Amino acid sequence: MKDILLKIFGGSAGEVTNRLSNVVDKFVRTKDEKAAFEKEMTQILIEAEAAMQKNVTDRWKADMASDNKLSKSVRPLVLIFVIVCTMVLIFIDSGFINFAVEEKWSDLLQMLLITIVAAYFGGRSYEKGKSIKGKK
Repeated sequence: MKDILLKIFGGSAGEVTNRLSNVVDKFVRTKDEKAAFEKEMTQILIEAEAAMQKNVTDRWKADMASDNKLSKSVRPLVLIFVIVCTMVLIFIDSGFINFAVEEKWSDLLQMLLITIVAAYFGGRSYEKGKSIKGKK
């Protein structure tokens, strides 16, 4: 269950998991009850994650159905922007330009790049797969 919470809430999930664990330990005594509770909580968290992903997909579908060109192109533009920024930082870091970038900013950019690329290509793959499955 801790892995699921970490995926959904990030680093703050560790504290939430520990606090939740302490509460459960106060009221649940046997190993069977703990296993049943953990199974049920895991199912609830999986359903919450699925609902969040469905909401994101629904928003992306609404953007694509819009007549506004900006709403249709925001994902590709953000993807291009983040990749260009990453390439610029790579050149800066390699000594091409004498410029110091703090590590916190490069970490932030790395996290954004991973998230955006995964969401863009993962979301597009999911949408394409779903449309292909729907045609059959």
